[in-house]
Amino acid sequence: MKIVVLAGGLSPERTVSLSSGTMAANAFLKAGHQAVLLDLFFGMPKLDMPVEKLFENARPLPPAPISEIEPDLAAIAASRPQGWSDRIGLNVIEICQAADIVYMALHGADGENGSVQKVFDEHGIRYTGSSPEGCRLSMDKHAAKVIFEREGILTPKSWLLKRGEIFSLDELPLPAVAKPNSGGSSIGISIARTREELKQAIALAFQQEDSILVEEFIQGRELSCGVLDGKALPVIEIIPKEGFYDYKNKYQAGAALEVTPAPISPAATQKVQRIAEQVFRALKLSVYARMDFLLTADEEAYCLEANTLPGMTPTSLLPQEAAVIGLDYITLCERIIALSLEKYQ
Repeated sequence: MKIVVLAGGLSPERTVSLSSGTMAANAFLKAGHQAVLLDLFFGMPKLDMPVEKLFENARPLPPAPISEIEPDLAAIAASRPQGWSDRIGLNVIEICQAADIVYMALHGADGENGSVQKVFDEHGIRYTGSSPEGCRLSMDKHAAKVIFEREGILTPKSWLLKRGEIFSLDELPLPAVAKPNSGGSSIGISIARTREELKQAIALAFQQEDSILVEEFIQGRELSCGVLDGKALPVIEIIPKEGFYDYKNKYQAGAALEVTPAPISPAATQKVQRIAEQVFRALKLSVYARMDFLLTADEEAYCLEANTLPGMTPTSLLPQEAAVIGLDYITLCERIIALSLEKYQ
């Protein structure tokens, strides 16, 4: 099978995406497929061979490391050759059209907000994962929370703030969590326990986006639960060695202890899995996704968000969850491909 693994893009999660994409591309090659890793933002400006040759010449790639801090997107954007302003790079559409399917290894705005999926639908390109609508609803944390509340899904109370609008810090809760409304990988997120810290946290979140959320702080254990083909995977608990599960703790090996299955009661496990499946349906998702939770001491499960293209890096949660039920990394990637192809039958 000819597979394009689409990664990179111009997102704060760019290096995470490249790590996921490299690992997935190598897995497909090992399984006997012709897999090409393609950067959404840079594309392939010099396509000096027939597209078919790209797939025939595909070879394993060295691991793509993830730095401890998010990438400098301005510098990356400036490094692309002049004369192409679109966020989809040169020849990306043509190469993807030549593939049997595109494996979406994108993270963040490029890929998880549904914009790339919409373009692919318009060009008849088959891809893995959810539809543009499901991606859009999940990426917009405020929109997702509105749906959670309508469906009776417990989620922290939140306030949507927009750049330029007047708001009073005194009306916001303490402690609180400030985060970009559509960001991922915990970039721009911080916990505030004083008014001054909240002011700084809001400023940090606004560095990433024009719309941010301030959420009530919920003291609880950090859990995650993937859903594959509508069925919940085992629950995983994340225990950072220090601080909370921020960008560094997510992607630097050894920065957090991750335990699967999570050492919680059977009742709590079933509750989290049931809610994960409910969120999957409510947000109109398909194929696979991963939901993040906080579990309180009295076993109330608060859903924080849904990730439509969860990480597939060496430290990512979804592959760890799948491994518990006997799905190794290669098998998981091929399962995602097979389920995604069913959408087009």
